Amino acid sequence: MALSCMRCPAGAAAVSARRAAAPPAAAVSFARCGGFGRSAAVEFWRVQAVAPQGVKVPIDADMKNAVTPTTPPMVENGSPSEITLDEFEDLAALSKNDDSTVSITVVGASGDLAKKKIFPALFALYYEDCLPKHFTIFGYARSKMTDAELRNMVSKTLTCRIDKRENCSEKMEEFLKRCFYHSGQYDSEEHFIDLDKKLKQHEGSRVSNRLFYLSIPPNIFLDVVKCASKSASSVNGWTRVIVEKPFGRDSESSAALTRGLKQYLVEDQIFRIDHYLGKELVENLSVLRFSNLVFEPLWSRQYIRNVQLIFSEDFGTEGRGGYFDGYGIIRDIMQNHLLQILALFAMETPISLEAEDIRNEKVKVLRSMKPLQLEDVVIGQYKSHTKGGTTYPGYTDDKTVPKDSVTPTFAAAALFINNARWDGVPFLMKAGKALHTKRAEIRVQFRHVPGNLYKGSFGTDLDRATNELVIRVQPDEAIYLKINNKIPGLGMRLDRSNLNLHYAARYSKEIPDAYERLLLDAIEGERRLFIRSDELDAAWSLFTPLLKELEEKRIAPELYPYGSRGPVGAHYLAAKYNVRWGDLSAEHYKA
Repeated sequence: MALSCMRCPAGAAAVSARRAAAPPAAAVSFARCGGFGRSAAVEFWRVQAVAPQGVKVPIDADMKNAVTPTTPPMVENGSPSEITLDEFEDLAALSKNDDSTVSITVVGASGDLAKKKIFPALFALYYEDCLPKHFTIFGYARSKMTDAELRNMVSKTLTCRIDKRENCSEKMEEFLKRCFYHSGQYDSEEHFIDLDKKLKQHEGSRVSNRLFYLSIPPNIFLDVVKCASKSASSVNGWTRVIVEKPFGRDSESSAALTRGLKQYLVEDQIFRIDHYLGKELVENLSVLRFSNLVFEPLWSRQYIRNVQLIFSEDFGTEGRGGYFDGYGIIRDIMQNHLLQILALFAMETPISLEAEDIRNEKVKVLRSMKPLQLEDVVIGQYKSHTKGGTTYPGYTDDKTVPKDSVTPTFAAAALFINNARWDGVPFLMKAGKALHTKRAEIRVQFRHVPGNLYKGSFGTDLDRATNELVIRVQPDEAIYLKINNKIPGLGMRLDRSNLNLHYAARYSKEIPDAYERLLLDAIEGERRLFIRSDELDAAWSLFTPLLKELEEKRIAPELYPYGSRGPVGAHYLAAKYNVRWGDLSAEHYKA
């Protein structure tokens, strides 16, 4: 049984305890009161030992001051949970001895992802008091660098919360003192042995837990995992590895990567990260559906006409074309980010919030879908365009991209889930670069009202009267529902209005970056937002036949101007299923 920190605004240290013996007769029930920092929170535990027959078991009052604020990962703030009495005593002893530490090694520390996302996220967790008391961060890369040079590089990307700027410079200084650097080759066991020695110097006699974040190209994943597993794993604690996408290029390469990783790691040690699953509005998706009675009864083919998953960027590859050309927009966005959101959206109610229960339901959705067919897909590629006196380069104008490249920078697809809940409902995906706006959102278009008494007010365009639920993932996070409403006055004129939950207006607290949530989950051993190997296999099986056909036939993408709304073919694809893209209507820009 894994025990980890209960989520609260201030956060708390993560502790993991496992016991092989059968559960003893007595169990301890405890709940967190309020949202406090680690030191203050300990005073607010309510501790009670309960035997199966309901007889209370006395516990030393001092014990409550020994336990760190920990609770099973699936328990939400303020909810009671149960652990065995022996496990409780283990936690108390762990707190008294203060004998555990977490060492976080960022492999590829000199890269953009590490500088722009991983180190800032780790600092944010430290600033919010979410990291354990004893932790060390090591950067590992081939670049020659001193500890001071790493700290200087990292310091340029750190920022404090907008709503909590007190002691910001002091916190940064304290955090940077925990950051160190080790230079080495990614395939050298000798260099990882040297890293292990440095880690042990900082860990001392404490129980060492180690997390490796692979911020490196996928072709060297296995080299690093092999060396880290053999030469730098923890001998008395846990060892976990975070793997960044892409997880292969197709079913075969993905399966080969998984087999390679499992030569050195077990599945529970592998954390395949998709940062979109850590975004606030994506995590809120299940809360919106399963904790609001008004939505769950409508969440089916009976009331929903179509679902649209839309991702757009208003910039091109900008010098990263060489990397992007090897993957394309389908692999880069659709097969992972959008498909993961689709699975979360469409899954059946899990039996609990345990990671495995949620991931089981997601896999069922993916296995209920048929592989994509070419006739249900439109691909495009942006071309040069001049607007307002400024000329924007086309995709093949990028010097790192072959002039004859047919790699799509835009794709739209129609997918279907063959189960009782969603049979016949088109799930439309659209993703593209160099479009007119930057946005990621889920749009749920409901069916027309049967025998609508007010259809005369909308003319022949019934789509104007359709209710629509929009979950804007980024930017400017919001959830809004489009309804029909009477315009005030003596006449009967109808208007389409929004019931709008705008996060910036409703909540003063800054929304955490997705990497913060996912890093904290990995430290705690919470796997709910990470991708399991069978889930990955099911996802690739949907896209691999299409990708092979596109590449073998070298199908030319439809060209669209930089800064436009994408290829015309995307509109024909939607019309094929009697759908209009919700993000292209005039009303969209009033929202």
